[in-house]
Amino acid sequence: MAAILGLTGDDVRRITDGVYVGRRDPARDLSAFWVLLVLSAVIASAGVVSDSTATVIGAMIVAPLMRPILGTACALVLSDRRELTRAVLYVCGGALSVVVVAFVMGLLMQTEVVAATNSQVAGRVSPRLIDLVAAIATGLVGAFAVIRSDVSDTLPGVAIAISLVPPLAVIGLTLESGEPGQALGALLLFGTNVAAIISTGVALLLAAGLRPVARAAGEPVGRLRGRTLGVVVGSLALVAVPLAIGSFQVARDQYVVATAQPATEAWAEEHGFTVAGLSMRGSTLQIDALGPSLDPRVEDLRAELADVGLGDTQVELTFGLGDTITVTTSP
Repeated sequence: MAAILGLTGDDVRRITDGVYVGRRDPARDLSAFWVLLVLSAVIASAGVVSDSTATVIGAMIVAPLMRPILGTACALVLSDRRELTRAVLYVCGGALSVVVVAFVMGLLMQTEVVAATNSQVAGRVSPRLIDLVAAIATGLVGAFAVIRSDVSDTLPGVAIAISLVPPLAVIGLTLESGEPGQALGALLLFGTNVAAIISTGVALLLAAGLRPVARAAGEPVGRLRGRTLGVVVGSLALVAVPLAIGSFQVARDQYVVATAQPATEAWAEEHGFTVAGLSMRGSTLQIDALGPSLDPRVEDLRAELADVGLGDTQVELTFGLGDTITVTTSP
């Protein structure tokens, strides 16, 4: 693997200078990091608020958070406690800064920025196991690009593929909108991506032989303890549990909606109604329907759902044509 990755003594300085924030020229390096971070936070928040995918992608490219996260992986491999502490502080401080910027921008908005009305939020508050798989693959590409200078041009693509600043912006915006549950989901997505980048970075740097090459090049290399690797692996396991639960909930919701759709359409056709929307919110089946009168025939709808095995499902029916009424029914 070391031969394939082509790591040499000259690469050690390039890698450490590249991933350790403030190592080459502290004043210029740190000013660039914080300026780009704040600007990326503003861009990401604006993109989420306006529900603009293109704007959010722009924030991903500008965001400098990938660097200290890879720096954390490098410091772990070299057992450099000083650089590890600095990298972790940059990651945590940077993440908190983005959340604060997004929260402040949320205060300037007259409307709530929540999953129900914003696709950028909805796509980041319910992470699943597939997000962990994507994050691991993207982390491998990022670490490979750091090791191999000849493929470093792929880093902008990695920045787009891995979602770091947008979930943090969603945390701030949803907290300001009074949705701590959605903020927690976005935090889980951010944590998943960070854990995947660090884990894959550690694995690839070890496989590339960074420790012996750095030692031969005269770089300080500390003792790598087994518990350090255990913490890295444990972090992946830690995020995998809630992601697995989220995946199960998404599968369950999809099953309920798919099962309820023919029943609700049969109910609507029988009474001259139109089903405008069908979705799950928590454990409640949300049905949006239109009809010529304000008599939603809830009893008939309940009977149709019971026939397909959803008699125990709580239903919220929003019904109307011009005027609207909302009926919540429990089994």
